[in-house]
Amino acid sequence: MPVQDAECLSVLRRNQKKAHTVYAVRAPDIARLKTHLGPTGVAFVQACGFTGEPGDIALVPDTAGQLSAVFGIAPVGVKDPYQFGALAGKLPPGNWQVHAPDDVERDDVVLGFCLGSYQFSLKASATEQTAKPKLVVMEEEKTGRAVETARSIWLARDLINTPANLLGPTELAHAARDALAPLGAEVEIIKGKALDKAYPLLAHVGNGSDRGPRVAIARWRGSKAGKKAPLISLVGKGVCFDSGGYDIKPSAGMLRMKKDMGGAASVLALARMIMTQDLPIQLEVRLGCVENSVSGHAMRPLDVVKSRAGLTVEIGNTDAEGRLVLCDLLAEAGETTPDLLLDMATLTGAARVALGPDLPGLFCNDEGVAEALLAVSHAQADPLWRLPLWQGYAGWLSSSVADLNNISSKPMAGAVTAGLFLERFVKAGQRWAHIDTYAWNDSSRPGRPEGGDSPGVRAVFAMLEKLFANQNGADA
Repeated sequence: MPVQDAECLSVLRRNQKKAHTVYAVRAPDIARLKTHLGPTGVAFVQACGFTGEPGDIALVPDTAGQLSAVFGIAPVGVKDPYQFGALAGKLPPGNWQVHAPDDVERDDVVLGFCLGSYQFSLKASATEQTAKPKLVVMEEEKTGRAVETARSIWLARDLINTPANLLGPTELAHAARDALAPLGAEVEIIKGKALDKAYPLLAHVGNGSDRGPRVAIARWRGSKAGKKAPLISLVGKGVCFDSGGYDIKPSAGMLRMKKDMGGAASVLALARMIMTQDLPIQLEVRLGCVENSVSGHAMRPLDVVKSRAGLTVEIGNTDAEGRLVLCDLLAEAGETTPDLLLDMATLTGAARVALGPDLPGLFCNDEGVAEALLAVSHAQADPLWRLPLWQGYAGWLSSSVADLNNISSKPMAGAVTAGLFLERFVKAGQRWAHIDTYAWNDSSRPGRPEGGDSPGVRAVFAMLEKLFANQNGADA
């Protein structure tokens, strides 16, 4: 699946018509628009009901008679790149430049507009191009950080939104290769007997489908990363469709299970951001690409399987398959002792009950990493919420016949016990973070259209940049 081009952006050439202007303004500052619109223009937008509240928009001629727009934005000190996504849906076709207050970061304007421009459609009529508004940018901005961030998020959204009949384990693994190999990554796709041997629990999940499992592994080193540069290892859950297996989901619970590979899509977006921004690190990426199906060769309740790490796992519930996909990959990732191991997964409904759709749950065994993640998530308007790896519940995963069960014996704290299960496959002393994400917008909002999404990705990238960008391990 190709990464989308930024067709929502325009670089004006000399012979092109002058762009229209959007004046971004806060409610207390409407009077300052007189400089651009004149007293009559300000009176006109106020008569139209424009108050300057975030999201308000009105069209008006400026002092030169050119069509302009006024747009209400968040108060001073509130960072919200998504708000500029509303412009992509509310402005008429044409080239538009945004005039924002000095304290608004230009990257937020570009990123928000790009995210608001995203659309996914498989309609036959989608080939008919309709005129849309375009944001005017400088030439260098078209390949800048904000645009590459948007393109990475678009990729994740495209993968999550693609129906399961069009995106199985093979297609997901190939999408990883197609996205990362052009950026210099070495990408390996593992299948068949080699996968069965290396990842027995993942294979036990994936071999229940006629579309066999795949593991995609990518390795990359930044151009400024020395021999001792920090090693970051990312792991993503890529369940392309989750029926629940023999513990089959009800129809309502199964309806959106094409999104159960949202963790892998988010990791892929994160990896692409790291590579396009050339962070001075070493990077390993592992995606477990499977389908959880019902068949004569699907896993059964009370099966016992020996994991890559040597621990035996009893299958208490075949619908708790995501942790089985991740645990072998976490064990393998730990074999190279990364400076940070991080996984992302659409793992538990319990996390959604606790935090809702907008807040990915963060589990972390290192206080410094957790504090850095939470701080940057707030600063980036990409929030995470920490939940505890409460060891008092570890016994709930006990089994009478195996080292542990894949589900808890108690009907409580499901997100916590899932995190504790994964922790059993993380080496002692290894810094590790686990993000339990919903990867979906239930309704459309500015910058966040209904459908697949990758919350938390921008926060994790900012944390990696903050903690590791200056540790390039260059030789003396």
